[in-house]
Amino acid sequence: MEGDAPQLENKVVQNFQKSFLLVQSILDQNRLLINEINQNHESKVPDNLSRNVGLIKELNNNIRRVVGLYADLSSSFAMSMDSSGDSVSGVPRNDANKRFRSGC
Repeated sequence: MEGDAPQLENKVVQNFQKSFLLVQSILDQNRLLINEINQNHESKVPDNLSRNVGLIKELNNNIRRVVGLYADLSSSFAMSMDSSGDSVSGVPRNDANKRFRSGC
């Protein structure tokens, strides 16, 4: 089992790197979209303002994608911690959750 830990850790790190590269790419695209939206808005040309509707929808979809990627990363990280048997604090994850729930 201990021999699997470095392989699992490597896989988790690769997944994080891949996801963060994708997030960065989307954020770069968002920056370009925002610049174009601002230019269109400042121009006050009706066609440019109409084009902003589609650009803003694209921007919103990109933001949803980034949120989804971060949610997947969080879930992936939590699962990797569960598979190692420990949470970040070193306390087994299920025990930590029970401790916090018992006070409510």
